[in-house]
Amino acid sequence: MKVLFVYYVPSGGVETLNRQRCRALRLAGIEAHCLYYNWGSGMQNAADFPIYVTRNDIEIKHILDSNNFDVIVVTTDHASFPRFRMLGFKGKFVLEIQGYGPKSVAHAQLSQAVPYVNEYADALLNPNTPHIAALFQELYPHKPQFHFNNCFDSQRFTYHSYPRPSSPVMAWLGRIEDNKNWREFLHVGHALKEHVPDLQMWMFEDSELSQPAEREQFLLLIDELGLSDRLTLRSNVPNAEMPYYYSIIGDSGGFLCCTSKVEGAPYAVLEAMSCRCPVLTTDSDGVSTSVHHNYSGKFYVLGNIDHAVTEALELMKEPVLREQIRDQAMRHVEQHFNPHIYAMNFAGLLQSIGL
Repeated sequence: MKVLFVYYVPSGGVETLNRQRCRALRLAGIEAHCLYYNWGSGMQNAADFPIYVTRNDIEIKHILDSNNFDVIVVTTDHASFPRFRMLGFKGKFVLEIQGYGPKSVAHAQLSQAVPYVNEYADALLNPNTPHIAALFQELYPHKPQFHFNNCFDSQRFTYHSYPRPSSPVMAWLGRIEDNKNWREFLHVGHALKEHVPDLQMWMFEDSELSQPAEREQFLLLIDELGLSDRLTLRSNVPNAEMPYYYSIIGDSGGFLCCTSKVEGAPYAVLEAMSCRCPVLTTDSDGVSTSVHHNYSGKFYVLGNIDHAVTEALELMKEPVLREQIRDQAMRHVEQHFNPHIYAMNFAGLLQSIGL
């Protein structure tokens, strides 16, 4: 069985997902390849499966003809279905949604996708994201729908002990864009430093994916809040180096702060949890499969800076609760995002659509 995963660019959570699942699916005897339309920073991450980067029809046709894929899983780009048919693909199609950001965008995009889904898609897939699952049921009630967690190799991406920073670190990972809500991270850090004077703030981003106007506002707010002396920016850190950062953030007495307005199934949360780095997050919908309040992480109310500070201080100042959360978060990732479970679920999807 051969599958091709298609996405716009190898960056962010989808690139992480594809690396994880192309390995996991071997457990079920499935050979997986990836096609991206444009180069992205994720190409620096090591991969032991075929990756193609092109949007040229002749090159894509050669890839299709050479590999005889049984199924193409397209993430988000529903309009590509007729293109692949035109290029000679005769197999099955699956539309996968990992998230669109704002729920209004998700509704608009999936509404536009209706004619494409009805004509071409054999199944729909999402990683247990509640608002996407509801839209699938509303817009495509007669299409086979599959909802299961993404996979995560917690044996390969895991905690290691390193010399810890001298100050606690509050970290953030994402793109400098509105939905990732970087403004709130800066405001929470500004308020939290009044209680934790030696607080350090680390932000991990892909600088190639931010808009110039947004970045200008970002730099202005850093100056306005007086955070430049405690804020460290890191861009395009190779994924293989992130266990080091998550591990030392967790050991510093700090945490990962996720401020997103809406998320599909954020990998940064799983990565942090697997490395014993506690997570404080908004209840951004898709994160509900990984974070359970005061069990595997902590929630705060979106937009409520005081509440975020209260929860952060509890996470930092109550050692028993903190260690319980760190332990339970690791076990949660191991049990519920296991690559073997993903391989079994994906094989079941293929079987149900006649493969």
